[in-house]
Amino acid sequence: MSKFLSPGDKAPIFKTLDQDNNLLNLEDLKTQWVLIYFYPKDNTPGCTTQAKDFTNYHQEFINLGVKIIGISPDSITSHQKFRDKHNLSITLLSDSHHEIAENYGVWQLKKFMGKEYMGVVRSTFLINPDGNIAYIWPKVKVKGHVESVLNYCQNFGNK
Repeated sequence: MSKFLSPGDKAPIFKTLDQDNNLLNLEDLKTQWVLIYFYPKDNTPGCTTQAKDFTNYHQEFINLGVKIIGISPDSITSHQKFRDKHNLSITLLSDSHHEIAENYGVWQLKKFMGKEYMGVVRSTFLINPDGNIAYIWPKVKVKGHVESVLNYCQNFGNK
């Protein structure tokens, strides 16, 4: 398990498949701002709300030159069903072996109802066109998160 990253760190590069089975290479996006949000599981209440919120504000992020990418351990098939069921417009990446989550430090020990397990800690990373982490929202609470991220990008992050 890697340590959680900090603003200014180089964003870990990865290649993985999106919901349409297309290979996405983070290195190919170096000329633009990229917003990566890690979430635990497709079709759960918090994750669905977050994905729908990012979809609702997708055009505003596009206007700012920010590409949104959601990453979870779910399969490509799960992402396809999740996208179709909720009419999502954002890119969803499969990290079934949680390698990307580990490299970003969000694969951590969690506790729920007295049980401990490894899982994704909901977190968001803004990466600048130089490939460095510009800002991090760790241990995200879903309500109001997307609006907070958009506000940051409008006022500070996209300059």
